[in-house]
Amino acid sequence: MSISKKRIVFTGGNGRFGKVLQKENFNYKVFFPSKSDFNITKIKSIEKYLDIYKPNILVHMAALSRPMSIHDNDIVKSINLNIIGTANITNACAKRNIKLIYFSTLYVYQGVKGNYKETDPLLPVNNYGWSKLGGESSVQMYKNSLILRICMTEKPFVHKSAFVDVKTNFIFHDKVIPILKKVLNKKGIINLGGPIKTVYDFAVKNKPDVKKISAKKSQKGKFPLNPSMSLKKLNRILNND
Repeated sequence: MSISKKRIVFTGGNGRFGKVLQKENFNYKVFFPSKSDFNITKIKSIEKYLDIYKPNILVHMAALSRPMSIHDNDIVKSINLNIIGTANITNACAKRNIKLIYFSTLYVYQGVKGNYKETDPLLPVNNYGWSKLGGESSVQMYKNSLILRICMTEKPFVHKSAFVDVKTNFIFHDKVIPILKKVLNKKGIINLGGPIKTVYDFAVKNKPDVKKISAKKSQKGKFPLNPSMSLKKLNRILNND
């Protein structure tokens, strides 16, 4: 079956990236279920929706993300949404042989040396990273899957300040969409982002008045200083397609 005939379900369609994605024109049937129609914490809700719409691909974007402090202040919510919710979706997809694409994060890496490859050891430094790695654990057990470790943000840059001492691979939402389309048929794990830069260097090009801030001083070890990723695998895929 060609991509143009496939049915794809996106969870988290009302999130920041989902709203950008919904404006995109697709050549295949796309569904963005509401939370009431597709509750990731309830397996029966997931299975009912999948049995009605019968997708070939499920892109799991729904997650609890920021503020990162919420993963310290309400670990039950973090676990239920990011770990148990993802496991529920993996179970439902595995029963129906639905291709699963999971949006993870670069914060699963230790964040010390930077330029991490997909095969490097994982050791998050904060609860957000652990919650996403918990989600990855179930997805990795399911072979008909793709894990995207993504570093993306909305445009324009929303924060008033940006870290001068944190290196990442930030990329704007609109730049992720064409990449996502090209990796829909891939399996395994792929790092996805932009060139390695400090958060400040990335932000200032889009928001000249953004203020400088130090993560080392303000976050006191709760934020990785260099979780940047190697994009060699992604670039090889994009150049060959």
